[in-house]
Amino acid sequence: MEYTRMLADTCANVSIDELPPEVIHKAKLCVLDFIANVYGSSVLDPLKSIAGYIHSLGEPERATALGWGFSTGVQDAAFINGTAAEAIEAQDGLRFGGNHPGVAVIPATLAVAEDMGLGGKDVIEGIIAGYEAANRVAQAVHPGHTLSGFLPTGTCGTFGAAAAVSKLKGMGTDGMLNSLGIAGYILPISMAEQLMGGYTVKIIQGGQAAKAGITAADLATLGITGEPYVLEGSPLNGGFTQITTKMETKLDKIHEELGKQFSIMDVYFKPYTACRHTHGAIQATLEILNSESFEIEEIENIDVLTYGIAVIAVGKGIREKDTFVSAQFSIPYCVSACLMDRELGPRQLHKDRIMDPSILDLSMRVKVSMDDELNGMYPDFTATRVEIHLKGGRKLERQINIPKGDPRYPMDEKDISDKVVIFSGSRDKGKVAEIIDMTMDLDNVENIKELTRII
Repeated sequence: MEYTRMLADTCANVSIDELPPEVIHKAKLCVLDFIANVYGSSVLDPLKSIAGYIHSLGEPERATALGWGFSTGVQDAAFINGTAAEAIEAQDGLRFGGNHPGVAVIPATLAVAEDMGLGGKDVIEGIIAGYEAANRVAQAVHPGHTLSGFLPTGTCGTFGAAAAVSKLKGMGTDGMLNSLGIAGYILPISMAEQLMGGYTVKIIQGGQAAKAGITAADLATLGITGEPYVLEGSPLNGGFTQITTKMETKLDKIHEELGKQFSIMDVYFKPYTACRHTHGAIQATLEILNSESFEIEEIENIDVLTYGIAVIAVGKGIREKDTFVSAQFSIPYCVSACLMDRELGPRQLHKDRIMDPSILDLSMRVKVSMDDELNGMYPDFTATRVEIHLKGGRKLERQINIPKGDPRYPMDEKDISDKVVIFSGSRDKGKVAEIIDMTMDLDNVENIKELTRII
C-alpha cells in the first residue's frame, strides 16, 4: 500500500473551505499556545544566547524572530521560533505519538508564509496539513521509535514542517510526495539520550525540524528528488518506519480515517512547564494545596504512584547544578516546586529556583513508583496519585486520571489566552490582548505579517 502517497495527497488538498469549524478553531488555539510558549521561553539564558547568535549572522530580514525584536532569514527564523516554543516544555503534544507537532510545524509555516506574504487562511491550511503529516507518522512508530532512541518531535516533526511548507507553496500531491521523500533523508536523528541526560541541546529539536522541513520543500521545488515510498519503505527495508524502530510499526495509523478525522483534534495543551508525564503529579499536588491546610515543615515524605513509562521518563530526582531540562523531566522537582511556590511555570525554571536548597531538600523526600493498577490504565489514562505523609500520621491524597489539557479535559480559549498573558511577563498587555484577538480571528488576517510583526 502506498502510505506515503496517500498522506501526501490528503495534505496537498487540505482546504479551509472544507474543514470543519472545530478543526479551524483548534488550529487557532495551537497558534495561540505556540505564542505563549515563545514568550515564556524568553526568560531562559540558553534562549537568549541562541537568539543573540541568530541575530549576529546578519541574514536578510525575511521573517520575524518572534519576541526578539529582529528579523532574519526564513530558515533561521523558523529555527529560533521552534526552539523557543520547545524550550519551556509547555508545548502542545499528541499522546498517541509521543510527539510535539506545533514546535516544528508552526514556526516553519509562519516563517514561510511571512516571506511569501500569505494570509491567515493559508497559514491554517499549512498547519492542518503539517499536523497530519507529523502526527500520523509519529503514531505509526509509537512507542517503538522513542524506545529505539529517537525523539519524534525532531524526526516526525520534519515531515510535518515539509508538508506545511509544501502546502503553502501549492506544490500539489506529487510535489508534496517529493518533499516528504527528501525530508526522510535529511531529518535530524534527534537522540532521546540527549533529553534523558538533561542536556540543553534538547531544546532545539523543534527548531531543527522546522528548518529541515523548509529545506526539504525548497529542494523539491528545485527538482531534487526523494523516494516516494519514504515512510513504508521497499523490500530493501530502508523506509523511515523500517529503520527507526526495533518494534512493530502500525502503518495503518497513517491512512486510518485520513481526510475524515484530523489528528489536530487529538492534540493536548499543557498548563505547566514540564514533561506531560509529570502533569498528573503536578495537578494532584496543586489540588491538595488548594483543598488542605498544612505547613511544608509537617511533610515527612511524599509517594507518587504512577504508570511505568512515567517512572522511566520522569521518575528521577535532581541534583545541585542540574539543568532546567532535568528539572522539567523530574517529578520530584516538579512536586517540590509546586509545594513551595504553588505553581509550575517559567519562574520555576530559573537557575536560582532549581538550585534552591529548600526545594532540593524537599525533592529528596519524594519517591516515584509504578502502581500496577495505574499502569494497567495506560495509555487510555495517564493516571497518577500523590500521597503526602505528614507528621503525626496524617495523609493527604489525590489521584488524577486525565490531566488538564487533554481533549477529554480541555484547555479552552480562555485558558490558553490566560497562558499567553501570564507567560508574556512584563510585555505590554494591550499589545498582548491585540495578539490574542488577531490570532483567534486568524482566518480574516490578510497578511500574516500583521500578526508576526507585533509578537
